[in-house]
Amino acid sequence: MDGISSPPGTLAIERRGPVLLVGLNRAHKRNAINDETIAALDECFSTIPADVGSVVLHGVGSHFSAGLDLGELTERDVTAGLFHSQGWRRCFEKIEFGRVPVVALLKGAVIGGGLELAATAHVRVAERSAFYALPEGQRGIFVGGGGSVRLPRLIGVHRMADMMLTGRSYGAAEGVALGFSQYLVEEGEGFAKALALAETIAANAPLTNFAVIQALPRIAESDPRVGYLMESLMSAIAQGDGEAKARVAAFLEKRAGKVTRPD
Repeated sequence: MDGISSPPGTLAIERRGPVLLVGLNRAHKRNAINDETIAALDECFSTIPADVGSVVLHGVGSHFSAGLDLGELTERDVTAGLFHSQGWRRCFEKIEFGRVPVVALLKGAVIGGGLELAATAHVRVAERSAFYALPEGQRGIFVGGGGSVRLPRLIGVHRMADMMLTGRSYGAAEGVALGFSQYLVEEGEGFAKALALAETIAANAPLTNFAVIQALPRIAESDPRVGYLMESLMSAIAQGDGEAKARVAAFLEKRAGKVTRPD
């Protein structure tokens, strides 16, 4: 494991081969996100080493993140709040549309801004302790990290509205069916699962991974005629890459495994 330095009290960053482990490191605050955390995440995802193929984003301790550190809100006026929200948005875009795919490991509180952060990941693994909430309505605030754009795509506008208006929360088992996560595992098994998925992702052709995280969401949101053209262009670029040709040749020569029925 190769260690990577990070500001104390913000992130815990480590290497596991081609996978970068990025941990929110404010366990005493249930990993509530403050300005320092956003700055550290922005720096981390702006400077991912070239030999990293994927990221596991997690929370140190028992929780992923309890959301925005509300202690900072009392210090901002409307103008400062606007620029603060834009800072979160720029940071989170670097995660969602960065160089490599991100697997989020969710446990305990995944609340408010923590849920907004989780939504930036491309794959989400939840342990059974995970629970999801958007208590902004009860706090007199509104989401500010891009959640109003990302979360409706995962769980629907009306479900998100219900959570914000009534304080409704969901557990991990409900969450996997509703789109909060793609995987559900037992307590203590999340890290191994997230790491295994990240290692699988890192072993893919880099250009294919890039196409999945950069082109796929934009195709899905575009006019179908534009989407079809973008898909054709991306397909041609991907299959023309040297690594793609080598991988197809390995399959044709029976040096690569076939897809089999899931267990």
